Amino acid sequence: MSERVDVLVIGGGAAGLSGALALARARRSVLVVDAGEPRNAPAAGVHNFLTRDGTPPAELIALARAEVAGYGAEVRDGRVTAARRVDGGFEVALADGGTVRARRLLMAGGARDELPEVPGLAELWGTDVLHCPYCHGWEVRDEAVGVLATSAMGVHHALLWRQWTADLTFFQHTGPEPTAEEAEQFAARGIEVVTGEVVGLETEGGRLTGVRLAGGAVVPRRALVAQSRVRAPGEALAGLGLEPAEVGMNGVVFGSVLPVGTDGATAVPGVWVAGNAGDVRAQVVVAAAQGLAAAGQINMDLVLEETRAAVAARTAVGAA
Repeated sequence: MSERVDVLVIGGGAAGLSGALALARARRSVLVVDAGEPRNAPAAGVHNFLTRDGTPPAELIALARAEVAGYGAEVRDGRVTAARRVDGGFEVALADGGTVRARRLLMAGGARDELPEVPGLAELWGTDVLHCPYCHGWEVRDEAVGVLATSAMGVHHALLWRQWTADLTFFQHTGPEPTAEEAEQFAARGIEVVTGEVVGLETEGGRLTGVRLAGGAVVPRRALVAQSRVRAPGEALAGLGLEPAEVGMNGVVFGSVLPVGTDGATAVPGVWVAGNAGDVRAQVVVAAAQGLAAAGQINMDLVLEETRAAVAARTAVGAA
């Protein structure tokens, strides 16, 4: 027999747990299934989250899990492998062989980073190899920072990161050569341009010390900015017809998302999305807000369904 809950939340990060908290407080039965693979796991702390700035990601999740459990929701370690529609709701298969019946689904996990293929880069991701200045810029302010260009967006990133440090180097790498206008902007802002492919990173004691070029030269750097491609979790909900779509800016693709509308609603009735699965730019506090917004819509959707059923039952009794 399958377990039965009002709402199954896939993913136990800020988005999923925020949604679970609101739903549990709305007296809904909630199960959160979490694979334990948060995108921000390598980071030392969460930032721009009022009252929680600098909190290690794992600590924030532990606090959130305790709050959610206090209202009766269950958080379980596991992985969702497939979902199908049954009896007006959903049947979800878990990796351990179990199944769960849920009236509604909230997808709030599974997004993953695809990194540039530079030797040593993945090992420093989230520590000395960074991507978001609002997440990590303060921690490397006034340090020697490099920007690794892998697309035309590299210029945008360099100009943005210049806000946090005057010691900035633009590594053209595999990105296009800056235009004359962009080169003038770099010169005006004191951003050094280094041509040639980056072939590796130099480290000492597990920390970045320099960026190595194909010609053998090493440019000393304390941090390196690299743009990942954030991929949406497409496998678990593919059976419902929910497929990832690519997103980008200025003709450059920087990831994929599960398409959502207002408050995370998808084109599949009964399925909502929150966090990076539907918004690659959502920081932790934004993901949490999206989980809350989706939870409100999910609860109202259930209220309306229950009200329709109650009216139908009352009408049937009156007609008998």
